[in-house]
Amino acid sequence: MEPLDSFISGFVEEPGFLNYASFGPISEGVAAESDAWTGSVSRARFGSIDALLQQETRAREAVGELLGFDAGNVVLQPNTSMGLMHALFGLTGPVLVSPADFPSLPFAAVRAEQALGATGPIWLETEHGTVTPGQIRDQITSTTAAVAVSLVDPRTGYLADIEGIRQVIGDRLLIVDAIQGAGVVDAPFEVADVVAGGGQKWLRAGWGTGYLALSDRAVEQLTPVVSGFPGATGYDDEMVWDEVPLPIRGAGAFRVSNPDWIAAARLATAAEDVAEAGVAGISAQVAVQVSRIIDIADEFAVPVISPRNETERAGIVVVEPPTEQLSALTASLYNHGVSTTTRQGRVRIAAHAGTTVETLEMLRAAFTSYASTVRIF
Repeated sequence: MEPLDSFISGFVEEPGFLNYASFGPISEGVAAESDAWTGSVSRARFGSIDALLQQETRAREAVGELLGFDAGNVVLQPNTSMGLMHALFGLTGPVLVSPADFPSLPFAAVRAEQALGATGPIWLETEHGTVTPGQIRDQITSTTAAVAVSLVDPRTGYLADIEGIRQVIGDRLLIVDAIQGAGVVDAPFEVADVVAGGGQKWLRAGWGTGYLALSDRAVEQLTPVVSGFPGATGYDDEMVWDEVPLPIRGAGAFRVSNPDWIAAARLATAAEDVAEAGVAGISAQVAVQVSRIIDIADEFAVPVISPRNETERAGIVVVEPPTEQLSALTASLYNHGVSTTTRQGRVRIAAHAGTTVETLEMLRAAFTSYASTVRIF
């Protein structure tokens, strides 16, 4: 079996699931990995803990390969938001960020300003929430220390041009929230200084699988404000007792405590599976699925407000029916067993490489019923 076909065979969720932008049902391989380690921990066989503790290193190596970062510059986090908090609290100087971005970014910027005053947001004005290099170029200032952006906007499905953003911001830090794109977007993550993400969505690794990847420049410039004993100088040699050493110079300084090693194993498995299948192939398959969903929406004249251009989209399709018809559409999706997210008058549909023909036919049936209801009333 070809690697991409093997990857797709690991999708085991029930038909009708089109909600990867909210969470991804864990893959067959990740489930098996989790079960194996849970069984090992429950039996506590002599020597088994040593192998479990190696899963943190394995996860950092797998994430590093996925993002194009050295494993030594990757540190595990409980979730994306905590990774972004580490980055923004550690920043000195203003950060340019859109107030319309997913709350993790603006909240981190504002909370850092409120707590420390060393940074603070410069609010980027955008059109419909999409962040572009041109907007950043026009609004960046001489005092701006960093630019923060979501790789894929969760409300509009827009795929940010992080390479273009890098070109216009120069040597300022580029902070990227990658959770809606890592694993399904063939993006040049290496142009970023900070990449924060989590495995519970498109990587299908489950919750508790966050990560933070830093460039050498970010390691030098960011202050590890919240740094626990695993991030202290000397911890790799033995447990630190009777003193509080300075944080190490590296991504590991942003560790607060030991990780969930089973979560690390899940993340490692998911990232390894993506690497084996190839992000480019996964991305191409996702593009096919998204085009099919857009075609279905067009067939029933449901307005698509997310990008149609493949270079500006990832796995998210957003439709916005007339306000008076929203309830009819969401009810029809529910009645046909199609999992999506409805928010702020819009319906978000998110497909993955393993989305089946049966699932898309369920979506078509839901749209058919919706169209019949609209015609009746």
